[in-house]
Amino acid sequence: MLQAMFRIPPFFSSLSVLLCRRLDAVGANTLVFDRRREAFLHLEAMSTLKHQAQGLNGVAFHFGSQSEGTTTPGLRSDTDMLISMNDINIMLHWSDWKRGMFNLLMVKDESTPTQHLLLQLVRSDEPLPKTRVTEPYDVIDSQGRVFLSNLSIIRESADAFGANHLRRGPSNSYDEDFDYVLAFPCTSLPAEILAWFDAMRPGYWPPPEVFEIARRCPCFLVADGYRGSPNEHIEWRITPNLIERHLMFCLNDVQKKCLIVLKMLKKQELTPHLHEGCKFTTFNCKTALFFTLERTPSDVWREQGLLECIVRCLHTIREFLIQGECPHYIVENVDLFDKKLCRKCQVKLEKQIRVMIQDDMHVLFNLQIDDLGERLMQFHPHLERFPDQSASICGTLTLDMFKFYVLGFTQACKHICDSRDTGLYQGAIDLINALTFRQANGTLSRYEINSAQFLITNLLSSLASVASSYCIQTGQPVPREVWQLYSDTLNTDVASSSLKLASMLYCQGDLYRSACVLNDVQQRLDNSVICVCSCRKPPNEQPSEAFCEYALRHGNPETLTRKMAFCVRFMSEEMYCAPDILWFEMYRSVGNDVAYRTPIQRDWMDWAEVDALPFMLYLQYLTFGGLRERQRQLQALQGLWNICSNHVTFEDMHHPETVDHLLCHCEEMEGHMERGLAIYNVSRNLKPRNNAANLHILRLGGLQ
Repeated sequence: MLQAMFRIPPFFSSLSVLLCRRLDAVGANTLVFDRRREAFLHLEAMSTLKHQAQGLNGVAFHFGSQSEGTTTPGLRSDTDMLISMNDINIMLHWSDWKRGMFNLLMVKDESTPTQHLLLQLVRSDEPLPKTRVTEPYDVIDSQGRVFLSNLSIIRESADAFGANHLRRGPSNSYDEDFDYVLAFPCTSLPAEILAWFDAMRPGYWPPPEVFEIARRCPCFLVADGYRGSPNEHIEWRITPNLIERHLMFCLNDVQKKCLIVLKMLKKQELTPHLHEGCKFTTFNCKTALFFTLERTPSDVWREQGLLECIVRCLHTIREFLIQGECPHYIVENVDLFDKKLCRKCQVKLEKQIRVMIQDDMHVLFNLQIDDLGERLMQFHPHLERFPDQSASICGTLTLDMFKFYVLGFTQACKHICDSRDTGLYQGAIDLINALTFRQANGTLSRYEINSAQFLITNLLSSLASVASSYCIQTGQPVPREVWQLYSDTLNTDVASSSLKLASMLYCQGDLYRSACVLNDVQQRLDNSVICVCSCRKPPNEQPSEAFCEYALRHGNPETLTRKMAFCVRFMSEEMYCAPDILWFEMYRSVGNDVAYRTPIQRDWMDWAEVDALPFMLYLQYLTFGGLRERQRQLQALQGLWNICSNHVTFEDMHHPETVDHLLCHCEEMEGHMERGLAIYNVSRNLKPRNNAANLHILRLGGLQ
């Protein structure tokens, strides 16, 4: 083997320790590794509960660099999510058939490519194969067998994402940085996977305890036929993602750092040498790490040995390139270079890697990703000009996690609102009861418990608002139980629930108590609080330094909400708890505007949504005006002007056009109709569609 032939320069030990410290500073350290894993396990728990709240029997899993922790800001890794569609019964044997389910039998013969199989449709009323084509994506072969085409998944994803649909292999998305894969779970492990467990493993890794847990991980089938196969459209690829993720979760810090450096070298030093259409992937790097772990003693994987480990992995990659084949670590007879990396590129990459090794890895000093090369050349700790990125990473992870939490809540509410048979109030109660029951009987993981509690608390907050809206509409007093709901749910975040309470109090005419709540919110909205919204990502969205430091010190989701201000939302059932200027936001679409909404916009654009700070200022303007506190009313108006006139601050808003409309309405109430109309026109020009400014211009008679 090539690994047996390389030498270890004497400076490798000290440089390895320095490299470890510099990787620590770019977020490749124990704390960030753990935070990444925790964040993405929380994300997949919320996604699972969200799908189930929408009536879908799916379980979400995050795979890849982000959830494994093997990335840095400079690597710009995307996010991969697999949705396991558990209402499909995949049969390995006829004995696996289940009555009443959508049954599919795995079929494989000598002509089926390795790691692939076909799915034959089976009747749901009795264990017999279907013999007729009944759906557009059913395919019948010469033997009369009916198979499910993988185009069915592609079509389903295209319908869901509309014009924004992006497809890469089995993944589908509407976002370049986020890949969704719909998959079928295997009832039992296919023969290709069992062979890996049954094979003799004389190497150093994985240890028996890791191996045994991996054996309990399920596999999935994804819609990805073998390229060039005559049956490509009906082939499904077996993927052992969960097994691979478990192996990655069991790596120590040095092993993760080794993979991170390999990815940096791949991105900067290898990828530029590839021909168009050829790929050398991070999965190839991960595969090389797995094989290197097998053949390397565990005592080598320590900080002083990091460079040796990197070189060992590079030699493994060289072996793959020289032999022209990159074997899959788990599935036998699969070449990961096949149809992806031509022989000419393999030769070029092998030469590049050989030069790196012969040059004693001086290439590391040239790495521009995360400024790692320059960081390595700064030996004196007191002269470093590159800051530690751990706090920034923790802040961004926390922001992204809670944006997804808010998205999960939004989509659950959207599903409830669209269920005309129950309505929002009863639908929310049903979901709360279902989640509470699952919490009580212990069927939720600790990540799902946190996600469920987030959903329950926010649903209860919405229920308080819905009940109050009905009372205000009908002229009834708000019951004590509803006041208690408000009190119990004020901790959803720093501001949104409190602002909804203040808004309800204002609409009820209780201006003094509304002012008290607003004063409390104003005191808590300091520089360490970050606005969280899933509706729109501002171009310069970045958590503040104060928030990042707080996120670095605290990892508990409940603690983190104390520094978050969610955008304030009013659904149509809550409209009498909202100032009537926000009612226009619920009917913002005119003509065929709805057709121009993105998938995310479809979830919330029938509601009123506004950033917490400007809504607080608007409520202060209304409330202090009603209390005849003119000075404080003008201070609130100036605060709105400060937001709208500062380009950077205004761009940071998640609902900038709604903020504009609040300011316009204040100017109307000040008697400055022309000024208000001018701002409405600017808003409409910037965003012509799905903008309530169109309605306001009509309202003011400004339509030319």
